[in-house]
Amino acid sequence: MSSHHHGPAEFSRAFAIGIALNVGFVVIEAVYGWRVGSLALLADAGHNLSDVAGLALAWVAARAAGRLPDRRHTYGWQRASILAAFANAVLLLVAMGSLLWEALLRLQSPEPTDAVTVMLVAAVGVLVNGATAALFMPGSKLDLNIRGAFLHMAGDALVSLGVVVSGALYLRTGWTWLDPLTSMAIALLIIAGTWGLFRQSLHLLFDGVPESVILADVDVMLRAQPGVADLHDLHVWAMSTTDIALTAHLVMPGGHPGDAFLDGIARQLHDQFHITHPTIQIEFDGLDHGCAHPLDSPLT
Repeated sequence: MSSHHHGPAEFSRAFAIGIALNVGFVVIEAVYGWRVGSLALLADAGHNLSDVAGLALAWVAARAAGRLPDRRHTYGWQRASILAAFANAVLLLVAMGSLLWEALLRLQSPEPTDAVTVMLVAAVGVLVNGATAALFMPGSKLDLNIRGAFLHMAGDALVSLGVVVSGALYLRTGWTWLDPLTSMAIALLIIAGTWGLFRQSLHLLFDGVPESVILADVDVMLRAQPGVADLHDLHVWAMSTTDIALTAHLVMPGGHPGDAFLDGIARQLHDQFHITHPTIQIEFDGLDHGCAHPLDSPLT
């Protein structure tokens, strides 16, 4: 028995708007960052460019995940969304590592900058990135791929806000080391925020149990069903950043319980654990078909 529920919310328009806004802002930031010699602006322009690539990647993955299954890909291309989330995390970590290194070098010989221009450009960045992040906020809690896009844009808004604050402090104090120090602080902050996305997407790539599911609770729920004497071969994994699959063998000596029983289990799995693709096999004697393992086994 299997039950299916497909598709995250459509975010194509959000991706298109976000990419267009950020491409325009990258050009503005790069031009003014080069003119006034601001590492914070130039580094943020590079970071925003990586975000444009990340948004494009997430967009392509979201569209690929919506493709229908065929004879060669019986689950479709749903895993593309997990791969995109992982690639986005890696891209962001590499970009922030480069920013951190460049800031360390600049901190050794800080240079004066046109703080007013830096602040004005960065203020535009707060608006652009904040507006783009807001487009992805509705889906950020349900879809890891959309969450990656949201984190990118929200992180950019924080970067730009930090540059504004740094410029204001520079105008007041004249401390030239504020620009690279701000870049370092922002890079470390974004690395810390991105690590969770990296860890979770890597976990899902290796068919790990999604963080929203406690496998022991699923085991208890299935064993508590009327007529179930035993349970084995329980597996839960993510098919995409929104769809969770389950397979399990239920040992029911009294015979097959009928479709109503299976439909009830499907509803419980969906409502309690957000599992959208359950496949239940009913057995009468609990024979080991060569793949049965206890719940605490490394192979479960």
